[in-house]
Amino acid sequence: MKKEYSLAHLTAISTTPLELAKIAANCGYDYVSIRQIYMGVANEVPVNLAEDKKMYQEIKALFKDTGLKLLDIELARILDGVDLTKYEEAFEIGKSLGAKHVLSSIWTDNKEYGIEKFAELCDLAKKYDLTVELEAVPIAGVKSFAEVADILRTIKKDNAGLMMDTHHFNRANDSVELLKTFPSEWFRYAQICDAPLAPPERDKMIEIMRGGRDYLGEGLIDVASILNAMPVVPYSIELPNSRKVEEYDYEGHARKCLETAKKYCDTFVTGR
Repeated sequence: MKKEYSLAHLTAISTTPLELAKIAANCGYDYVSIRQIYMGVANEVPVNLAEDKKMYQEIKALFKDTGLKLLDIELARILDGVDLTKYEEAFEIGKSLGAKHVLSSIWTDNKEYGIEKFAELCDLAKKYDLTVELEAVPIAGVKSFAEVADILRTIKKDNAGLMMDTHHFNRANDSVELLKTFPSEWFRYAQICDAPLAPPERDKMIEIMRGGRDYLGEGLIDVASILNAMPVVPYSIELPNSRKVEEYDYEGHARKCLETAKKYCDTFVTGR
């Protein structure tokens, strides 16, 4: 089965959506994963494609000319007091550009509230024929993929799924054997990277997560065992590394990300 790859925005966080799409097209990616919902993290460029009509049209033209596709809409977080309707504009724009999925994560410690709002998010996304993939994040309210599975079983939404991130899976200490028990239909795409061993300090973990991940095969995560416990899906390369960007620039880094991912996955990954 042919493997497809997307360039995640965190890999080249200081680029605009148009710049990221151009880099993805130049490097030969199948998809691009644009962060359309501003999060305010360091070096992130705030762009609203609903307001920037010129950039929107340029991205649309680039997709038509190159065959590059938009994979997902990032990132619809569930926070305390969240107004989910504020995500609708991004859903509408993303869908018009061909997006299929919405990436979400839960950042509240109020478990009942988080589940309720995630279920509402799935209903909202369904209006746009979008699926919603829930990601566990080691510094968020929902930290493990075992928790994600419990939420999916609780809400029973047919457009809800699980977004596997190899970095976050490793940090959560979830088991590959547990991953093998999850239904295949939960998996629609995954985020991949390698990384050093998880440091005990939270600050150090965030530092690696935001700017110190490794090319596949160059870190200490057993990426193959994770990806072989799930079906083959499009792989979004989320691999921020400030040192490599300084060495290669964003396009060079993105190209190296794709080259190393293809080599690794073609050698070691067959899927479930």
